[in-house]
Amino acid sequence: MNEQPALVKSLKLHQVVFMGLAWMTPMIFFTVYGVAFEAAGGMMAAAYVTAFIAIFFTAYSYSRMVKAYPTSGSAYTYTKKAIHPKVGFLVGWALLMDYIFSPIIAVLTFGIFMNTEFPAIPIFVWIIVMNVVLAIVNIVGIKSAARVSGISVLVQIGFILLFCTLIVKDVIIGDTGTSSLFSLAPFFGDHVAFGAVFSGAALICFCFLGFDAVTTMAEETIDAKKTIPKAIFLIVLIAASMYIAISYLTQIAYPDFTFTNPDNAAYSLVQLVGGNMLSSLFIMVLMVATFTQGVSSVTSVSRFLYALGRESILPEKFFTSLHPKYKTPVANILFVATVSLSAVFINLDTAVMFVSFGALTAFTFVNLSVIAHYYVKLKKRSLKETFLYLIFPLIGAGFIGWLLTLLDKHTLMYGVTWVIVGFIYLAFRKSWSSFKEDKLEVPAESLAQRKTM
Repeated sequence: MNEQPALVKSLKLHQVVFMGLAWMTPMIFFTVYGVAFEAAGGMMAAAYVTAFIAIFFTAYSYSRMVKAYPTSGSAYTYTKKAIHPKVGFLVGWALLMDYIFSPIIAVLTFGIFMNTEFPAIPIFVWIIVMNVVLAIVNIVGIKSAARVSGISVLVQIGFILLFCTLIVKDVIIGDTGTSSLFSLAPFFGDHVAFGAVFSGAALICFCFLGFDAVTTMAEETIDAKKTIPKAIFLIVLIAASMYIAISYLTQIAYPDFTFTNPDNAAYSLVQLVGGNMLSSLFIMVLMVATFTQGVSSVTSVSRFLYALGRESILPEKFFTSLHPKYKTPVANILFVATVSLSAVFINLDTAVMFVSFGALTAFTFVNLSVIAHYYVKLKKRSLKETFLYLIFPLIGAGFIGWLLTLLDKHTLMYGVTWVIVGFIYLAFRKSWSSFKEDKLEVPAESLAQRKTM
């Protein structure tokens, strides 16, 4: 009898960290710089610190839940097991929006950058090429995806270090330096609008997405109960260190920096720091970063679809099939590649909007899942456990839930609409399942009656 192919445990700690950072894309700081700067009222450092605090508590909750359920389902599995299957379904539905649109963001951004460099080639050509390459890399195996992600992350970190070094050397402590290297102004300015800082933090949380995505790789990670929690904290700490450092240095070096177009504000900033040579390097690194973000995001969403198929939320036969040689969910990967072709018609703002709503919704419920699983069900209620399994996740849920309400009304409207569609799908799925069961039961009863005659 042939054994059913299964996901292979092959990933080590450093590979998981690289995959998470690649999904997150350290260069995302520059991609959203202009929009985040406007949302935070220029107080980027304060906004990143605020976002980091919110994300840290949520990262802790993810680390607890992956120990309890080391499977590919991420927030969907945690909420389903800890709270209720219907709540789990709706969280998984919201998270599906996050994961599905992440590859779209990657291929669309790649297409935009490549079209900027090669205007003669339309964006849709680059989108198609990118989708084909991402599918091939992911089909060959998760180790190849991790290898590509590791190289990209190192290149991105190298550019960020170079960027920060140039600011410190030439602008702050150089011969023409007019700023002090140490200042509290980026965090406590004279005209700080705390409402703007929190609004900026709500948007900036998008830059931390990636630590949660590695939980979808639990079934392919060696000793997942120990490795994934470590990876989560490493990813969050590394990302926060980079984001806060860049925003801090740019604020004290260029306190009066202005721009006209938020979409290319980062390009103007890089050019101000290092001239045309650094800006050319910036474009190259950004294209590499976008490619590897696509690799990692396709890996994550294909594993998440695998988990939903295994739970029969999605058609099981299709979404749980694995390639006999590569042990990868080929059907899921091809499905994601097909959906990502919609990047030809979708704008970047819409894609980011869906990702932000889905991620923040999932984050809120993962925090609540810790309380439901450890504090309520397992009754871990000593003084220490009360802090770990009640107070900490409550802070995380409250903080993230509040940031969710700060998203613009259009984001919330479309997000709620997506959840309503999920309710309808759930009701239809249950009705269809009942109908099939009834159809199967009638012949069985008739057959039994015939035998007794």
